[in-house]
Amino acid sequence: MTGPVLSIRDLSVEIPTRAGVVKPVDGVSYDIGRGEILGVVGESGAGKSMAGNAVIGLLNPPAHISAGEIWLEGARIDPLQGEAMRRLRGKEIGMVFQDPLTSLNPLLKIGDQLTETILTHLPVSREEAERRAIAALDEVGIPGAAQRIDSYPHEFSGGMRQRVVIALALCAEPSLIIADEPTTALDVSVQAQIIALLRRLCRDRGTAVMLITHDMGVIAEAADRVAVMYAGRLAELGPVREVLTRPQHPYTDGLMASTPLASQARNRLHQIPGSMPRLTDLPDGCAFHPRCPLVQAQCRQNPHPNIGKGRAACWFPLIERAAE
Repeated sequence: MTGPVLSIRDLSVEIPTRAGVVKPVDGVSYDIGRGEILGVVGESGAGKSMAGNAVIGLLNPPAHISAGEIWLEGARIDPLQGEAMRRLRGKEIGMVFQDPLTSLNPLLKIGDQLTETILTHLPVSREEAERRAIAALDEVGIPGAAQRIDSYPHEFSGGMRQRVVIALALCAEPSLIIADEPTTALDVSVQAQIIALLRRLCRDRGTAVMLITHDMGVIAEAADRVAVMYAGRLAELGPVREVLTRPQHPYTDGLMASTPLASQARNRLHQIPGSMPRLTDLPDGCAFHPRCPLVQAQCRQNPHPNIGKGRAACWFPLIERAAE
C-alpha cells in the first residue's frame, strides 16, 4: 500500500463525569507512514496516551470514541468491538508500555509468552513459533537469546525487559507499534539504546511507530515528525527538525525554551507560567491563552483553529509574527 499505515481523522474521546462531559481528545487528526516514527508530545493530561488507547481499543469505560474515524492499512477500525478488536490487537497493532513489568507475566518464562503470542496470531507450528521467538529476542539485542528464552522477567534488567516487551510487540509482525513512554523508567544510556532499536526496526521492517512521550529530547533523537498536544487538541504538527528549531505555536516555543539546552544561556531555566487547565474547566477561546505571552483579543474569544494545511493551530503563528 502507498497510503499511510495509520490515519486518524477528527478523533474525539468523551468521558461523562459528575461535572459534565470532558473531552481528553478533541478533533485530533494525523497520519503515520510506513517506516515512520511520529512523536506525540505534551504535558501530562494533554491527551497523548488517550489517543493511543483509542487506536488500540483500550479505552476504559465510560470513556468512548464520540466522533471521528481511525483507519489502519486502508480499513476503518474504530467501530470494531470485542473479539474483532482483540484479533487486531497484537497481530496488526503492537503495544509497548512504560513499565515492562506490567506487560510481562512474572510467572511465565519469556519464551512461553513470546510463543503464545506468535501461535495466537500466526498460522505456524509450535516449533516454528519457538524459532521465531528466539529470532525476535536476537533482533532486539538480547545476548544469548537461545539460552535466555527460558528465563523469567525478574531475571532481566529494566533495559533488557523493555527489549523483551518490544520483541513481544513485534513478534506477530504488526504494521503499527504504539510506544507509550517506552524510555521513561530507564537511565539515559539505556534510553539511547532503545531509541536506536526503534529506529532500526522501523528502517528494516517498515513498521510505523506512534511514540508517546513528554521528553522533547527523545522526540529530537527518535521521531521523523512530531505532534504537539495541549488540552486534548493538536497545537502543532510537522517535521521534527522544523518544529523543534522553528516552532510556530507559542506552546511549542515554550516547551523548547524549557529544555536545559535551549536555556543554557539564561541564568534560570525557562518555564511556561501557570498549568494546563482542567478539562472540566477549559477557558473560553484558545485553551492556551491564559498562559500565552503573546495572547490577543481573538485568542480569548475564539477556540484555536484546526491545523488544516498549516502547521500550527494558532490564530497568530510565530512565523507570521516574525514576518511583521
